[in-house]
Amino acid sequence: MLQTLPSPRNSLSLGEAIFLNVRGLYVPSIGFNSEGYFLLGTLILGVCFTFVAHLWGKTYQAHTGKQVSMGRVALMFCIAVPAVVFLFSSSPVTVNMPVLKGFNFSGGITVIPELVALLLALSIYTAAFIAEIVRSGINSVSDGQKEAALSLGIGPVKTLKLIVIPQAMRAIVPPLTSQYLNLTKNSSLAMAIGYPDLVSVFAGTTLNQTGQAIEIIAMTMAVYLTLSLATSLVMNVYNKKVMLTER
Repeated sequence: MLQTLPSPRNSLSLGEAIFLNVRGLYVPSIGFNSEGYFLLGTLILGVCFTFVAHLWGKTYQAHTGKQVSMGRVALMFCIAVPAVVFLFSSSPVTVNMPVLKGFNFSGGITVIPELVALLLALSIYTAAFIAEIVRSGINSVSDGQKEAALSLGIGPVKTLKLIVIPQAMRAIVPPLTSQYLNLTKNSSLAMAIGYPDLVSVFAGTTLNQTGQAIEIIAMTMAVYLTLSLATSLVMNVYNKKVMLTER
Protein backbone atom coordinates (compact mmCIF):
# COMPACT_ATOMS: atom_id res chain seq x y z
CA MET A 1 0.00 0.00 0.00
CA LEU A 2 1.37 3.40 -0.98
CA GLN A 3 2.21 5.72 1.89
CA THR A 4 3.82 9.14 2.14
CA LEU A 5 7.33 9.20 3.57
CA PRO A 6 8.38 12.07 5.84
CA SER A 7 11.17 13.19 3.50
CA PRO A 8 11.95 16.48 1.71
CA ARG A 9 11.01 14.85 -1.58
CA ASN A 10 7.67 13.64 -0.26
CA SER A 11 8.33 10.23 -1.79
CA LEU A 12 5.79 7.45 -2.11
CA SER A 13 6.90 4.09 -0.76
CA LEU A 14 5.80 0.60 -1.77
CA GLY A 15 6.89 -1.96 0.81
CA GLU A 16 9.87 0.20 1.83
CA ALA A 17 11.64 -1.13 -1.27
CA ILE A 18 10.25 0.89 -4.18
CA PHE A 19 10.12 4.67 -4.01
CA LEU A 20 8.61 7.30 -6.29
CA ASN A 21 9.24 11.03 -6.22
CA VAL A 22 9.58 13.95 -8.59
CA ARG A 23 13.05 12.81 -9.63
CA GLY A 24 12.05 9.31 -10.68
CA LEU A 25 11.30 5.77 -9.63
CA TYR A 26 13.79 3.93 -7.43
CA VAL A 27 13.74 0.13 -7.39
CA PRO A 28 16.14 -2.47 -5.93
CA SER A 29 18.91 -3.78 -8.16
CA ILE A 30 20.05 -7.40 -8.27
CA GLY A 31 23.68 -8.47 -8.55
CA PHE A 32 25.29 -11.85 -9.15
CA ASN A 33 28.60 -13.30 -8.02
CA SER A 34 30.28 -16.38 -9.56
CA GLU A 35 27.77 -18.73 -7.95
CA GLY A 36 24.95 -16.42 -8.98
CA TYR A 37 25.92 -16.70 -12.63
CA PHE A 38 25.93 -20.47 -12.23
CA LEU A 39 22.42 -20.23 -10.82
CA LEU A 40 21.34 -18.02 -13.71
CA GLY A 41 22.86 -20.48 -16.18
CA THR A 42 20.99 -23.34 -14.52
CA LEU A 43 17.73 -21.45 -14.88
CA ILE A 44 18.39 -20.67 -18.56
CA LEU A 45 19.28 -24.29 -19.30
CA GLY A 46 16.13 -25.42 -17.50
CA VAL A 47 13.98 -23.12 -19.64
CA CYS A 48 15.71 -24.35 -22.82
CA PHE A 49 15.30 -28.00 -21.84
CA THR A 50 11.62 -27.41 -21.04
CA PHE A 51 11.11 -25.79 -24.45
CA VAL A 52 12.77 -28.74 -26.20
CA ALA A 53 10.66 -31.16 -24.16
CA HIS A 54 7.54 -29.22 -25.15
CA LEU A 55 8.43 -29.54 -28.84
CA TRP A 56 9.02 -33.27 -28.37
CA GLY A 57 5.66 -33.58 -26.61
CA LYS A 58 3.86 -31.94 -29.52
CA THR A 59 5.59 -34.26 -31.99
CA TYR A 60 4.77 -37.28 -29.85
CA GLN A 61 1.13 -36.22 -29.63
CA ALA A 62 0.94 -35.71 -33.41
CA HIS A 63 2.19 -39.27 -34.04
CA THR A 64 0.44 -41.16 -31.25
CA GLY A 65 -2.54 -38.98 -30.33
CA LYS A 66 -1.50 -39.09 -26.68
CA GLN A 67 -1.04 -35.81 -24.88
CA VAL A 68 2.06 -35.41 -22.73
CA SER A 69 1.84 -33.09 -19.73
CA MET A 70 4.84 -30.78 -19.49
CA GLY A 71 3.83 -29.25 -16.17
CA ARG A 72 6.02 -31.53 -14.06
CA VAL A 73 8.96 -31.16 -16.42
CA ALA A 74 8.73 -27.37 -16.26
CA LEU A 75 8.33 -27.48 -12.48
CA MET A 76 11.41 -29.65 -12.05
CA PHE A 77 13.83 -27.96 -14.45
CA CYS A 78 12.67 -24.34 -14.09
CA ILE A 79 11.94 -24.23 -10.35
CA ALA A 80 13.14 -27.31 -8.46
CA VAL A 81 16.68 -27.57 -9.90
CA PRO A 82 17.44 -23.81 -9.59
CA ALA A 83 15.99 -23.89 -6.05
CA VAL A 84 18.37 -26.73 -5.07
CA VAL A 85 21.31 -24.83 -6.57
CA PHE A 86 20.27 -21.72 -4.67
CA LEU A 87 20.01 -23.58 -1.35
CA PHE A 88 23.49 -25.08 -1.71
CA SER A 89 25.06 -21.76 -2.74
CA SER A 90 26.35 -19.12 -0.39
CA SER A 91 24.51 -15.89 -1.18
CA PRO A 92 24.62 -16.13 -4.99
CA VAL A 93 22.35 -13.11 -5.37
CA THR A 94 22.81 -9.71 -3.78
CA VAL A 95 20.08 -7.09 -3.59
CA ASN A 96 21.01 -3.40 -3.48
CA MET A 97 18.14 -1.46 -1.91
CA PRO A 98 17.59 2.26 -2.54
CA VAL A 99 18.27 4.26 0.65
CA LEU A 100 17.23 7.82 1.38
CA LYS A 101 20.33 9.96 1.93
CA GLY A 102 19.94 13.70 2.21
CA PHE A 103 17.63 15.03 -0.46
CA ASN A 104 17.59 11.97 -2.71
CA PHE A 105 17.99 8.19 -2.82
CA SER A 106 21.19 6.29 -3.46
CA GLY A 107 21.59 2.67 -4.49
CA GLY A 108 19.29 0.52 -6.55
CA ILE A 109 18.11 1.45 -10.03
CA THR A 110 16.80 4.89 -10.90
CA VAL A 111 14.14 5.23 -13.59
CA ILE A 112 13.57 8.80 -14.72
CA PRO A 113 9.98 10.15 -14.54
CA GLU A 114 9.69 10.58 -18.32
CA LEU A 115 10.38 6.87 -18.87
CA VAL A 116 7.85 5.90 -16.18
CA ALA A 117 5.20 8.11 -17.80
CA LEU A 118 6.01 6.70 -21.24
CA LEU A 119 5.83 3.08 -20.07
CA LEU A 120 2.54 3.60 -18.24
CA ALA A 121 0.93 5.51 -21.11
CA LEU A 122 1.97 3.11 -23.87
CA SER A 123 1.25 0.01 -21.77
CA ILE A 124 -2.26 1.05 -20.76
CA TYR A 125 -3.16 2.45 -24.19
CA THR A 126 -1.88 -0.57 -26.15
CA ALA A 127 -3.12 -3.13 -23.63
CA ALA A 128 -6.67 -1.81 -23.98
CA PHE A 129 -6.63 -2.37 -27.74
CA ILE A 130 -4.96 -5.79 -27.47
CA ALA A 131 -7.47 -6.90 -24.83
CA GLU A 132 -10.33 -5.96 -27.16
CA ILE A 133 -8.67 -7.82 -30.05
CA VAL A 134 -8.27 -10.97 -27.94
CA ARG A 135 -11.83 -10.72 -26.62
CA SER A 136 -13.33 -10.34 -30.07
CA GLY A 137 -11.15 -13.16 -31.40
CA ILE A 138 -12.35 -15.56 -28.71
CA ASN A 139 -15.96 -14.51 -29.26
CA SER A 140 -15.56 -15.21 -32.98
CA VAL A 141 -15.32 -18.94 -32.24
CA SER A 142 -18.82 -20.39 -32.40
CA ASP A 143 -20.41 -21.70 -29.23
CA GLY A 144 -20.93 -25.03 -30.96
CA GLN A 145 -17.19 -25.70 -30.79
CA LYS A 146 -17.19 -25.19 -27.02
CA GLU A 147 -20.35 -27.22 -26.50
CA ALA A 148 -18.98 -30.10 -28.60
CA ALA A 149 -15.78 -30.14 -26.55
CA LEU A 150 -17.68 -30.13 -23.26
CA SER A 151 -19.98 -32.91 -24.48
CA LEU A 152 -16.88 -35.06 -25.14
CA GLY A 153 -15.78 -34.60 -21.54
CA ILE A 154 -13.02 -32.09 -22.24
CA GLY A 155 -12.55 -29.65 -19.36
CA PRO A 156 -13.01 -25.90 -19.73
CA VAL A 157 -9.27 -25.19 -19.49
CA LYS A 158 -8.33 -27.71 -22.19
CA THR A 159 -11.26 -26.54 -24.31
CA LEU A 160 -9.91 -23.00 -24.20
CA LYS A 161 -6.31 -24.10 -24.81
CA LEU A 162 -6.79 -26.77 -27.47
CA ILE A 163 -9.96 -25.72 -29.30
CA VAL A 164 -10.89 -22.08 -28.76
CA ILE A 165 -7.49 -20.34 -28.75
CA PRO A 166 -6.10 -22.11 -31.89
CA GLN A 167 -9.17 -21.02 -33.86
CA ALA A 168 -9.25 -17.55 -32.32
CA MET A 169 -5.59 -16.89 -33.18
CA ARG A 170 -6.51 -16.83 -36.87
CA ALA A 171 -8.61 -13.74 -36.17
CA ILE A 172 -6.33 -12.28 -33.51
CA VAL A 173 -2.93 -12.23 -35.24
CA PRO A 174 -3.64 -9.79 -38.15
CA PRO A 175 -5.00 -6.91 -36.01
CA LEU A 176 -2.44 -7.75 -33.32
CA THR A 177 0.31 -7.14 -35.87
CA SER A 178 -1.12 -3.68 -36.52
CA GLN A 179 -1.08 -2.91 -32.81
CA TYR A 180 2.56 -3.93 -32.49
CA LEU A 181 3.40 -1.66 -35.41
CA ASN A 182 1.43 1.17 -33.79
CA LEU A 183 3.31 0.61 -30.53
CA THR A 184 6.64 1.04 -32.31
CA LYS A 185 5.53 4.26 -33.98
CA ASN A 186 3.71 5.63 -30.93
CA SER A 187 6.94 5.43 -28.94
CA SER A 188 8.08 8.50 -30.91
CA LEU A 189 5.61 10.54 -28.83
CA ALA A 190 8.19 10.32 -26.02
CA MET A 191 9.72 13.44 -27.55
CA ALA A 192 6.67 15.41 -26.41
CA ILE A 193 7.39 14.68 -22.73
CA GLY A 194 11.13 15.27 -22.93
CA TYR A 195 12.33 11.66 -23.04
CA PRO A 196 15.44 11.24 -25.26
CA ASP A 197 14.13 8.60 -27.64
CA LEU A 198 15.18 7.85 -31.21
CA VAL A 199 13.36 10.82 -32.76
CA SER A 200 14.65 13.20 -30.12
CA VAL A 201 18.26 12.10 -30.65
CA PHE A 202 18.14 11.94 -34.44
CA ALA A 203 15.79 14.77 -35.37
CA GLY A 204 16.77 16.89 -32.37
CA THR A 205 20.33 16.65 -31.09
CA THR A 206 22.01 15.17 -34.18
CA LEU A 207 20.13 17.43 -36.60
CA ASN A 208 21.05 20.55 -34.63
CA GLN A 209 24.73 19.56 -34.55
CA THR A 210 25.12 18.48 -38.18
CA GLY A 211 22.51 20.53 -40.02
CA GLN A 212 22.00 17.68 -42.51
CA ALA A 213 18.22 17.58 -42.38
CA ILE A 214 17.57 15.26 -45.33
CA GLU A 215 20.13 12.66 -44.26
CA ILE A 216 19.02 12.66 -40.61
CA ILE A 217 15.31 12.36 -41.43
CA ALA A 218 16.13 9.59 -43.94
CA MET A 219 18.06 7.70 -41.25
CA THR A 220 15.15 8.09 -38.82
CA MET A 221 12.70 6.80 -41.41
CA ALA A 222 15.01 3.90 -42.24
CA VAL A 223 15.22 2.82 -38.61
CA TYR A 224 11.45 2.86 -38.13
CA LEU A 225 10.97 1.12 -41.47
CA THR A 226 13.39 -1.61 -40.43
CA LEU A 227 11.63 -2.11 -37.11
CA SER A 228 8.22 -2.24 -38.81
CA LEU A 229 9.36 -4.71 -41.48
CA ALA A 230 11.01 -6.95 -38.87
CA THR A 231 7.84 -6.95 -36.75
CA SER A 232 5.68 -7.71 -39.79
CA LEU A 233 8.01 -10.53 -40.86
CA VAL A 234 7.89 -12.24 -37.47
CA MET A 235 4.12 -11.88 -37.14
CA ASN A 236 3.50 -13.07 -40.71
CA VAL A 237 5.60 -16.18 -40.12
CA TYR A 238 3.59 -16.90 -36.98
CA ASN A 239 0.34 -16.15 -38.81
CA LYS A 240 1.16 -18.79 -41.45
CA LYS A 241 1.62 -21.36 -38.69
CA VAL A 242 -1.77 -20.71 -37.09
CA MET A 243 -3.81 -20.11 -40.23
CA LEU A 244 -6.17 -22.77 -41.52
CA THR A 245 -4.49 -25.18 -43.93
CA GLU A 246 -6.74 -26.76 -46.53
CA ARG A 247 -6.04 -30.15 -48.06
